[in-house]
Amino acid sequence: MFTEQGPTVRELAVQALSSIERGYDLLAPKFDHTPYRTPDRVLDAVTDEVRRLGPFDTGLDVCCGTGAGVGVLRRLCRERVVGVDFSAGMLAEARAAFPPEGERPAEEEPAGEEQAEDEPAGEGPAVDWVRADARSLPFAPAFDLALSFGAFGHFLPTERFGLFAEVYGSLRPGGQFVFPIGAPPPVGSRAYWTLLGFDAAMRVRNALWRPQFVMYYRTFRLGDVLEDLTRAGFAVRLTPLAELGRRPDGSPRARLVVATRE
Repeated sequence: MFTEQGPTVRELAVQALSSIERGYDLLAPKFDHTPYRTPDRVLDAVTDEVRRLGPFDTGLDVCCGTGAGVGVLRRLCRERVVGVDFSAGMLAEARAAFPPEGERPAEEEPAGEEQAEDEPAGEGPAVDWVRADARSLPFAPAFDLALSFGAFGHFLPTERFGLFAEVYGSLRPGGQFVFPIGAPPPVGSRAYWTLLGFDAAMRVRNALWRPQFVMYYRTFRLGDVLEDLTRAGFAVRLTPLAELGRRPDGSPRARLVVATRE
């Protein structure tokens, strides 16, 4: 599953026994060499679909990690892009991936934890990085577009409505919150049992060990997600991500959730 540049089994074990924040601080330098990073084909499919919804001036990557979503937003937004995450380690890697114009190489930069940093991105939009908890976003309604990749498993179902409400409050009227959601694996398939086993193991781990590490694959069900988005004030629609293909029954393998602040 992992490249030679990825984390060792021991490093993954240490991460798994840490808090979410500390775990990602530890994993950050090697995160992009793991399967946990959103694949480029998913990023590209989302980019192509969201481009049809624009134009956009400002964009927000919620739980940005090492910056994959910021890369998408830089292709879609004209003026400013912000990545927000609560892991200082992930933000340090993201800054290194998108250095300011004329800055010295990233490996020569000292690690920092400042709250935000303007980063003119060449011919693209300015890039800012903000360290904050997505459950309490520090933004006024300033963004035309918000997106997120691969982060929702770190929020308990009871936290989901609050998270969506925070994103809603960060968007301008007419702003859109988008994210991909994959079709659930067929019951009884290998993927089904793999995800079921992972979630079961995580529940046992959290029952026996502190601090908790919240990461569940089976709690982000489409029907519940749509209900929470609607409760938060969004008008929601779904569109197939055709580039990612279809299942044997003809249904899309993944859809784009488009939630609009009216």
